[in-house]
Amino acid sequence: MWSGPRNISTAMMRSFGARADTVVVDEPLYAHYLDVTGIDHPGRAEILRSQPRRWEDVAARLTGPLPGDPAVHYQKHMTHHLLPVIGRAWLGELTHAFLIRDPAHVVASYARVRGEPTLDDLGYPQQAEIFRAYGGPVIDAADVLRDPAGTLSRLCDALGIGFDPAMLAWEPGPRPTDGVWAPHWYSAVEASTGFAKYDPTPPAVPDRLRPLVEAAQPYYDELARAT
Repeated sequence: MWSGPRNISTAMMRSFGARADTVVVDEPLYAHYLDVTGIDHPGRAEILRSQPRRWEDVAARLTGPLPGDPAVHYQKHMTHHLLPVIGRAWLGELTHAFLIRDPAHVVASYARVRGEPTLDDLGYPQQAEIFRAYGGPVIDAADVLRDPAGTLSRLCDALGIGFDPAMLAWEPGPRPTDGVWAPHWYSAVEASTGFAKYDPTPPAVPDRLRPLVEAAQPYYDELARAT
């Protein structure tokens, strides 16, 4: 599942993690991303210790066998973690799905935690790249929040795994599968027991970031046409 930041990607991981037939993995390319870019994120040292830094090692784990042979291996990926130095051939061994969100909402949310995001930070170009190369179902976060059962049913049907009503609710609290960065970012999800209600409030995008929304919009529109 390829998502940009400031989306409902962690709630989606909780949803799939509630399935009895599914194993989840949380942002497995994060350490590689931090190591290559040198970016200082909260918990950086812990993240670098917790995951392989070589993308080749990550790819081998993501495409290899898993203990217990689960029916579904749900991989929560941030599209901006897919750096240009990462080979793409291994992606052909995976089934891809895409979680999108309107850029105005993403930028407004991101601006509250990082003042000057870039298009690469938001991951829209990378998301479109993967979609163009491999295809796969696309779901919009707004549709998930408006109609979790209907949207997830359509997603599961498209993936050929069958919808499980257990995906609509989960126990609060942390998970052993959460990344070590969870204490910095996951407080809302850890308090949740299901998807939040859809909020129709228009996003408040700072004027200085409106060009960023305009740059991201064509990528979003391309993917939105596939929902």
